[in-house]
Amino acid sequence: PGLRRAIAPKTQGQRDYLQAISTHDIVVGIGPAGTGKTYLAVAKAVEAGESLGFLPGDIQAKVDPYLRPLYDALEDMMPHDRVQRALESRTIEIAPLAYMRGRTLADAFIILDEAQNATGAQMKMFLTRLGVNSQTVVTGDKTQIDLPRREDSGLVQVERVLPGIEGIAFCYLHETDVVRHRLVREIIRAYAEDQNG
Repeated sequence: PGLRRAIAPKTQGQRDYLQAISTHDIVVGIGPAGTGKTYLAVAKAVEAGESLGFLPGDIQAKVDPYLRPLYDALEDMMPHDRVQRALESRTIEIAPLAYMRGRTLADAFIILDEAQNATGAQMKMFLTRLGVNSQTVVTGDKTQIDLPRREDSGLVQVERVLPGIEGIAFCYLHETDVVRHRLVREIIRAYAEDQNG
């Protein structure tokens, strides 16, 4: 109802991701840049018309340039003035992960973006904020972990700890799901090949 236009998946991976969001309370979307992880999560939240929270995974990243992808996705789906009103009324809240401690997020659609840079403790704290009638989508790219040690990533840890829990889905997007410029897919492939020796 709140979308400017219907958002349609462009790949099978995106279809599977949207289906998981429609049928699970917690979805972890893992994949490379340009696969639509954040964009499609925002679309599902706007479509649902629920209260919407964005929680950047990196606590230090409070500045607008970091949050720009979230604003861009919102403004692609909703008129600018409607986005501004939603921010002012706190229907949409964009907050650093550190500010979530002690909160219960009920009747909300919460997106933890760039989760590869949340620590294991931060990830646990975030996931345990889930309140009644809420849904969470966690997005991340394991090739873009900025933490000193890869194993400290909450995204890596959640992938190890939570599979098999009913109501939680893991969706993996791949280079074939990249919907940006055709060269982005080639760049991702080249870096993967270099990393794999």
